[in-house]
Amino acid sequence: MSFTHLHVHSEYSLLDGLCRIDDLLNKTKELGMTSVAITDHGSLYGLFKFFIKAKDLGIKPILGIEAYKSKRLITEKPTKENRKNYHLVLLAKDLQGYKNLMKISTISHLEGFYFKPRVDWEILKKYGEGLIALSGGCLSSEISDHILKDEHKEAEIVVNKFLEIFGENFYLEIQRHHNLKELDKLNPELIKLSRKFGVPLVATNDVHYIDKEDAYAQEVKLCIQTQHTIQEKNRDLSMIEVPDYYLKSPKEMTGQFLDIPEAIENTQKIADMCNVEIPYGKPILPEFKTPSDISAQTYLKQLVDERKIRIKNYDEKLVNTRLDYELSIILKKGFSTYFLIVQDFVNWAKKQHIAVGPGRGSVAGSLVAYTLGITDINPLDYNLPFERFLNPDRPTPPDIDVDFADKRRDEVINYVRNKYGDNKVAQIITFGTMEARLAVRDVSRALGFSYSEGDRLAKMIPPSKQGFPMSISNAIEESTQLRFAYQTEKDTKKIIDIARKLEGLPRHASTHAAGVVISDKELTDYVPLQKENKDVKIITQYDMYSLDLNSVSNNKAIGLLKVDFLGLRNLTILENALSYLLINNKLKIDIHDIKLDDSKTYDLISSGKTIGVFQLESLGMRRLAKDLQPNKLTDIIAMVALFRPGPMELIPMFLKGKLDSKKIKYLHKDLEPVLKETYGVLVFQEQIMEIAHKMAGYSMSEADNLRLAMGKKKKALMKIEKEKFISGCIKNDYSKKIAESLFNFIEKFAAY
Repeated sequence: MSFTHLHVHSEYSLLDGLCRIDDLLNKTKELGMTSVAITDHGSLYGLFKFFIKAKDLGIKPILGIEAYKSKRLITEKPTKENRKNYHLVLLAKDLQGYKNLMKISTISHLEGFYFKPRVDWEILKKYGEGLIALSGGCLSSEISDHILKDEHKEAEIVVNKFLEIFGENFYLEIQRHHNLKELDKLNPELIKLSRKFGVPLVATNDVHYIDKEDAYAQEVKLCIQTQHTIQEKNRDLSMIEVPDYYLKSPKEMTGQFLDIPEAIENTQKIADMCNVEIPYGKPILPEFKTPSDISAQTYLKQLVDERKIRIKNYDEKLVNTRLDYELSIILKKGFSTYFLIVQDFVNWAKKQHIAVGPGRGSVAGSLVAYTLGITDINPLDYNLPFERFLNPDRPTPPDIDVDFADKRRDEVINYVRNKYGDNKVAQIITFGTMEARLAVRDVSRALGFSYSEGDRLAKMIPPSKQGFPMSISNAIEESTQLRFAYQTEKDTKKIIDIARKLEGLPRHASTHAAGVVISDKELTDYVPLQKENKDVKIITQYDMYSLDLNSVSNNKAIGLLKVDFLGLRNLTILENALSYLLINNKLKIDIHDIKLDDSKTYDLISSGKTIGVFQLESLGMRRLAKDLQPNKLTDIIAMVALFRPGPMELIPMFLKGKLDSKKIKYLHKDLEPVLKETYGVLVFQEQIMEIAHKMAGYSMSEADNLRLAMGKKKKALMKIEKEKFISGCIKNDYSKKIAESLFNFIEKFAAY
């Protein structure tokens, strides 16, 4: 008999569910089931990721939530007596149901939050279309609560209320767990209600973990959530006495409900009714109001034409050719509105005398961005390619990050909110995870060990490397001290083994440092929302990997416009300095007019006196400045690029070339124009592109694809690119030996 689990808590039931989405789907497939739901507590954090991953695996995703239903209207002030909430499972049948699920979750957080995000009968009535409701088979459901209190009339009233709202889409949820004595009283009454009111029964297992053996780790996780130890008795939240909330096989579930087989059959009936297809993969851009309602394309071209006077000291034909080329790609790919939106808030900030960064990342390669005032770096000055920023051969949208003075960043975000509407703008959620050291400390405390014991073990775990977190498994391999403790100390082995099960799971929600999404209509048509902890700030329930096309591969994100509004302390310092000069010395300085070849400035940097200077203030960077003695801006740019794990190995070669040009060696003389500025060392990704373009005959778009392929280190892709590169070099009259050496030279750099 077919069976589908319809009540499942994933890792996104924070500090409660232990089912990692990947593991959940793989186990579902292994057990021969073709569909599965996730119904996390009060929120939809993992829903879109689950949808995408399930589709990829050929599993039908059932999208749901276990909501908290208030005893009274959420607008009424809760009292100690009516603070209790009831559990209720809601499943989306179709796209409208999914949208209503997002509305319900959003309202429960923004309007109904009181210890938990709550809903009420009015909300369910308003947004019940397209939803299936399961009464809640656990002891915390409203019907269960009345039955266990022998309030049978009240239970019947609740059944009727559900029927009024959901009609034939309402099911009585029934569970069977060994050792849970209350079910002996509850379940017969649920069966009676089913027969009296003609409401079908549906069997669930309230899954919180995947394998039976995970019950103890689940209990430890609950102890971490409630800040208790596992030795404490009568804890508020405990599941260890009933260790069977795991992903049971269809055979196990069927065996538990032999007397009411329709409860099993109805799981598949519900699964067949649920057919949600979430739209994703296409950019969603808000409307930008233009003068006289002219098209965004026409207005963008008009602005560029008006402002290109900003570009000085370059041949007019060269400038127009570059601008026309960039505009043709921007217009063809449909990103005119994007550029208009970004230039609007950047120029607004500048008019308010808010310090704005000169340009971060690949957008510095856009002459259109410079012309519009989005950046203050002319890409012609530094030979920066546009294709690194916006590749005509790739479907991903442009990605512009903007730096603002940290004390005034919120002013810019508020401007955007006021312009596009509060309900169309939100900051993005992010999830803090249980990394190795934290997991060990948490588990140690939950098991009742002293702080010093958890701290001792955590300190044995080596720090992260090159931005990649250190896993417990790798730590045991790398740290002889930890490996010895694990192999010889019984308590240590217990702590580490449980910590491994919890490692990497989401622990808490917070706000992304910079990410903001802007929508064309109400955000809740695309993503559920909530408040930041104890704050009025509205944030999304989906993280950037579910929202932003630039953050994922294969366009598997919803596609909302994401802009990073970064706050920089150094810009505040600069803003204040300019203000003080104006007030005290009557000096009005445009920071962008300052010459970049001032010898005294380079002397100061070369002396290592750069504390407080952005990216040049660390001890290592000051030492490098003394060794290098930079005397031009490109030296400083290279310093910043090289001073990180990996590329640091190239610093001695860079120093040799800087201090003695005779020591610079090129694989081929044609590399000199490309690498001269960096003393024969391959420092920048743009240099990879230029070599591929000039020597292997790549178009700049193809060169950018090569750069990207090398960054991803995919062997199959690299093999194809290597053959193409060598073939291109040979066609341009370079020997095969030189071509192979060139590719190996580039590949070695790309490893950094």
